[in-house]
Amino acid sequence: MFHRLKSRIPGAWLLPYHRALSWLAAAMYGHPSEKLIVIGVTGTNGKTTTTYFTANALEASGSPTGCTSTAVFKVGDREWLNDTKMTMVGRFALQRLLRGMVDAGCLFAVIETSSQGIVQHRHANINYDLMVFTNLTPEHIEAHGGFEKYKQAKLDAFRHTARSPRKVFNGKTIQKVAVLNARDASSAAFALPEFDRIFWYGTDGTAGADLVATGIRLEDRSAAFDVRGIPATIRMPGRVNVENALAALSVCEILGVPLAAAASALSEIERVPGRFERIEEGQPWTVIVDYAPEPESLERLYDTLSSVSRNRLIHVLGSAGGGRDVARRPIIGRMAGERADVVIVTNEDPYDDDPRRIMEQVADGAREVGNIDGQNLFIIEDRRDAIREAMRRAAPGDLVLLTGKGSEQAICVAGGRKIPWDEREEARKAIREVVGGRS
Repeated sequence: MFHRLKSRIPGAWLLPYHRALSWLAAAMYGHPSEKLIVIGVTGTNGKTTTTYFTANALEASGSPTGCTSTAVFKVGDREWLNDTKMTMVGRFALQRLLRGMVDAGCLFAVIETSSQGIVQHRHANINYDLMVFTNLTPEHIEAHGGFEKYKQAKLDAFRHTARSPRKVFNGKTIQKVAVLNARDASSAAFALPEFDRIFWYGTDGTAGADLVATGIRLEDRSAAFDVRGIPATIRMPGRVNVENALAALSVCEILGVPLAAAASALSEIERVPGRFERIEEGQPWTVIVDYAPEPESLERLYDTLSSVSRNRLIHVLGSAGGGRDVARRPIIGRMAGERADVVIVTNEDPYDDDPRRIMEQVADGAREVGNIDGQNLFIIEDRRDAIREAMRRAAPGDLVLLTGKGSEQAICVAGGRKIPWDEREEARKAIREVVGGRS
């Protein structure tokens, strides 16, 4: 109903329309954010992992938590995959989830807050208490009309948080706090004076940070570090994941959750769905599924892979249509061509765009750095066939990397259709098929 109504509204009226829907959704569910301590997580990369880490670490307080993210929804003990293809779900769905958290006895709600959701005022009528900033790099530039507008969307979430009414829980006023990554050059812009407190986190050598990870040790399957003399370990490799964990620990520190207990809770997280997720089916090569859809996230992923032992790297990737940053296509192709031994370009989410054109644009980037069609560069439109081909080419000790989908539950094609999809399950099927064929 609302979608049909929106299509008939003049452009100048869309802002009041979005605001009215946000208020209506909150009112319908009894303004649930007023009954929760709400933590927002925004930035370009690491939002989903930080959200998941934060929700689980906060449970060291003894109180149930909830979270909404690109990968999963969590309401207390219940956790399920996000199958909406939206980082920040619509206003009514989001308020309904918050209401469910209240009804489940949650004290904390952690919301992955996207720039596009902010522009559409999905964050309005949610009373955030803390807003976490991970980093800022160019993404969704075409959708926003430029990097500055993209940045301003993120800033709007911080302004909204700082200016929202203070809540009182158990006789204690909850401060409005900005939690900022001291290692990111854009962070200073988010240190708004309206906040009650600015809290900085950083890794080794970060001057002036309130919480610092020291003695970082990166392993094949994990990362370990110390924070205020407390040892912490996460079951994901890479310095970027240390930063994500540190952001979660910062939230715990601000809200009075003991760091040792929070660090212990982080160590128990086995995986974040679709984020550097290993697929294990007894095969003698490594398979990793990761979301990483754009150049900066891909660069961070390659950095993380530097701590993972391997022989050859076989990379399966594509790029999205539907107006999603066309300029990134040859860039990610070039990056794959430079880093991988074998590049397989495939379909991702073409929406109404021509899948073949998208794939050729990605492949052109790999060709620019010397990859040769039919030798170390292949275009396979059917994503299932592309994954099978990667597994067939894998030898013992190789690493097969599948990027662009993560734990998403659909491939979006022309006419608004969604084809059911789970990259992890497809990888498992392909591994079993190839291993069975070789035995």
